[in-house]
Amino acid sequence: MRIHLEAASTNPLVPNVAEIVVGVIAFSLLFIVLKSRVVPMFEKAFAARTAAIEGGIAKAESAQREAQAALQAYNEQLADARGEAQTIREEARVQGAAILEDLRAKAQEEAARITAAAHASIEAERQQAISSLRHEVGTLATELASKIVGEALEDQVRQSGIVDRFLADLEQSKK
Repeated sequence: MRIHLEAASTNPLVPNVAEIVVGVIAFSLLFIVLKSRVVPMFEKAFAARTAAIEGGIAKAESAQREAQAALQAYNEQLADARGEAQTIREEARVQGAAILEDLRAKAQEEAARITAAAHASIEAERQQAISSLRHEVGTLATELASKIVGEALEDQVRQSGIVDRFLADLEQSKK
């Protein structure tokens, strides 16, 4: 029976107590080393990675807010620029109308001045023509009268009086 007992004590399925103790001590040492050395490094790496991701998200949100603010400022500046351009166009239109009106007024003044100068020139030439015609008519009338009457009308004062009287009578008969 001894053989049978020995065979029962060496059962490969039942571990030896010494092996269990050594295994528990080795596992405990490995657990302690991993917990004290390796796990903190993993936790540090996870914390750094989490912080980097959260920082990146915060930076992205900040950049998005800044971009939104810049877009709003740009839109406001664009609206201001459009309003200012509209104001400038309106001012230019008003100034253009004023310049056109000023040029029209100057052109009318110039035309009036030229017309007045032309009228004055025509009146001066008319007066000169009338004076020249009176002198010519007077001379012709005197010559004709001297031939008709048969006496010489050589006296200049007398001749001018006769011619003036004749022309005055002629002008009254026209009216």
